[in-house]
Amino acid sequence: MPELPEVEALAAFLRERAVGRILTRVDLCQLSAIKTFDPPHTALAGLEVTGAGRFGKFLDLDVSGLHLVVHLARAGWLHWRDQLPPAPPKPGRGPIAARVHLDDGGGFDLTEQGTKKGLAIYVVRSPAEVPGISRLGPDAMTLSPDDLKTILKGHRGQLKGSLTEQGLIAGIGNAYSDEILHLARMSPFKPAHSLTDAEIERLHEAMRATLDDAVRRSIGQDAARLKGEKRSGLRVHARTGLPCPVCGDTVREVSFADKSLQYCATCQTGGKPLADRRTSKFLR
Repeated sequence: MPELPEVEALAAFLRERAVGRILTRVDLCQLSAIKTFDPPHTALAGLEVTGAGRFGKFLDLDVSGLHLVVHLARAGWLHWRDQLPPAPPKPGRGPIAARVHLDDGGGFDLTEQGTKKGLAIYVVRSPAEVPGISRLGPDAMTLSPDDLKTILKGHRGQLKGSLTEQGLIAGIGNAYSDEILHLARMSPFKPAHSLTDAEIERLHEAMRATLDDAVRRSIGQDAARLKGEKRSGLRVHARTGLPCPVCGDTVREVSFADKSLQYCATCQTGGKPLADRRTSKFLR
């Protein structure tokens, strides 16, 4: 799933490639992807792209005061094309959810792989009209240590879930939460409210270091290379069975119904492996 660094980089990419162009039309290929009807997506045609930004993991394209907002969900992506075919893609076939045409012949496809569709497209007058944006907590890149302390002390959940709950902290997903917790040397199942002030400081430093590094590596990359850049920088996430780059222990995994987390027992849980969450006691 694209998270804060990748969406930030996509916004920067669109500011470079799309801002100043006229949006000529939007082809909808998966009707289930569009979540709004007023204004219609056809209202964007003929308007200038004036900005691109990010709200949490939502990508926002400002089109002369109207906003094309996209949440790429788990398997969505943006594919830039210097030249798009003039004929619209056939609805319902293939991974393309929508195609955005610009006046220089280029533009981009919004695609989603797999059978479980979650990519969402909104055309709104203000990003705040998107329910997911209106519910976002403060952005992970703007949090101070005191902000983080207030959030965690008031939350009774586990640390992994606290970092990924968008209503608490916006922008962090499954991958970067694993990376942050590894750098902070903390168990993903540690109760969020139990952290000491020193641990909160350490977690905040790990959060900023992880996200700052990922944004720095992502900004300036071609959109097609961002996924590879993300994978190349991961230390534990999606590296089950490989050695931890810090201590050399084997990176382990805990699986859930539709996702998994990765961690290093030596670095994060005092050398104790975490068993399946549904059958074991949580490590503190």
